[in-house]
Amino acid sequence: MKRLGIFKDARVLVTGHTGFKGSWLSLWLRQLGAQVFGVSLGIPTTPSHAIAASLVSCLHDYRLDIRNSSGLKSLVEEIKPDFVFHLAAQALVRRSYTDPLDTWQTNTIGTINVLEALRGLSNQCVAVLITSDKCYDNVEWVWGYRETDSLGGPDPYSSSKGAAELAIRSYVKSFFPSDGLVRIGVGRAGNVIGGGDWAEDRIVPDCMRAWSRGKTVPIRNPIATRPWQYVLEPLSGYLTLALALKQDSVLHGHPFNFGPPAQQNHSVAELVIEMSKHWDQVRWEDVSSQYGGPYESSLLKLNCDKALHYIHWHTVWGFDATVRETALWYRQYYENPAQSIADYSLAQIAAYVNTAQEQGLVWAQ
Repeated sequence: MKRLGIFKDARVLVTGHTGFKGSWLSLWLRQLGAQVFGVSLGIPTTPSHAIAASLVSCLHDYRLDIRNSSGLKSLVEEIKPDFVFHLAAQALVRRSYTDPLDTWQTNTIGTINVLEALRGLSNQCVAVLITSDKCYDNVEWVWGYRETDSLGGPDPYSSSKGAAELAIRSYVKSFFPSDGLVRIGVGRAGNVIGGGDWAEDRIVPDCMRAWSRGKTVPIRNPIATRPWQYVLEPLSGYLTLALALKQDSVLHGHPFNFGPPAQQNHSVAELVIEMSKHWDQVRWEDVSSQYGGPYESSLLKLNCDKALHYIHWHTVWGFDATVRETALWYRQYYENPAQSIADYSLAQIAAYVNTAQEQGLVWAQ
């Protein structure tokens, strides 16, 4: 991974490093030789990938709420990062209905606080700010959403991410010229699955929790389709985008979708059935007729042509491999607790990179 060697000895700040995606990204950056500075409010779930992989012991671990503008600004100025990956968020749609204020403050104001902190830097820095595929105004059409499509959404989570995108656009135009010290890119990805996710109200963690105890998992919306992708896929996109921004300012301020091709859209039922091939004593129940919860979209696709064209990125693992590697990670965790989860996660990263190299992806060469 010569091109990703750009991160060796670099000072990299990751917000949300104890979360699902953040912990995998931090582990990968450590493997690349980066000095990782993690900022997080706390450990968001029990269990957690960050704890299972003993992540906090191998990086600079800070506890700070990104809603604390002055505290975040002081910390960023102290660290003087070469790269920033902003992943800290309230990431659950259903929780956004029960606590919309926290969702808006964390996702929108928190992102503005990151931008304000970046304004105070006196060194060169590349920042990749992560929002979500749900930032789009989802009208449930069959085409994939492009980076130029309308932003917004009916639920507090989606609208908070759309608002964060508007704030980023405004700050880039107002305060971050292309010839300035800070270059900014935006990553939009969603429906990420993989080992180490124990968030509430997500299909894979729900299945793993239930099946590991020999219980039946209720499925709220089996016909909903999503562009499922392994957690390493968007992370490779974020790293590739940071690399491109470091080398050239032409993409400064640009948003990018990161997701699988359209044919990898599969229903929740198809995902559960595929996962069941890699797990013993599987039971699940369709409870859609009993479900009276808040609105959840049924169809969502992304068009990722821009990432392919400009930074030569595309996904590495197909649907079968994505589901297999997800299930095997959880089997490792539940059935072989004595083996190091950090070693197993690093082995998955190595296998993913090897496949990317075989496919000739630019970032993996």
